[in-house]
Amino acid sequence: MNRFLVSATALTGAFCLGIFFNSIFYFDLSPSTTTQPKTNTAMKLGAFSISLSVKDLKASKAFYEDLGFTQFGGAMESNYLIMKNESTLIGLFQGMFEENILTFNPGWDENAQEVEGFQDVRKIQQHLKSAGVEIINPADEKSSGPASFVVKDPDGNMILFDQHL
Repeated sequence: MNRFLVSATALTGAFCLGIFFNSIFYFDLSPSTTTQPKTNTAMKLGAFSISLSVKDLKASKAFYEDLGFTQFGGAMESNYLIMKNESTLIGLFQGMFEENILTFNPGWDENAQEVEGFQDVRKIQQHLKSAGVEIINPADEKSSGPASFVVKDPDGNMILFDQHL
């Protein structure tokens, strides 16, 4: 029963985070002189996953398999696995970083397949920078192709924007 409660709490938390990030990353930056709510300007952030820092990769893999996830990528000998359940992705990383990280992959769908018309990570970075968001490890805006950058939300949660194309 305890395992069920932990699972239900985790899934509820993931749903709430999705709603929270939808409200953060879909907004209109134009000045408004009325009290009407802002209209959303959709940013194309790509596939979403959460990257979990785990203590025991084998135990974590077994736990998420019990929740219906299957291994989608990574390798035990590389100390990371990407687990998938339908369109939900969870990265399990042992010994690679200390905190959990929310990850967006511009240009990819949940199957790591290229999507047409995606928003380049440098455009997303420029948008967030113009909104006053502090960029950590910024992507070189003069480059093209694969790049990444990190931001922290108001509570200190790390958010990685990692473009592979």
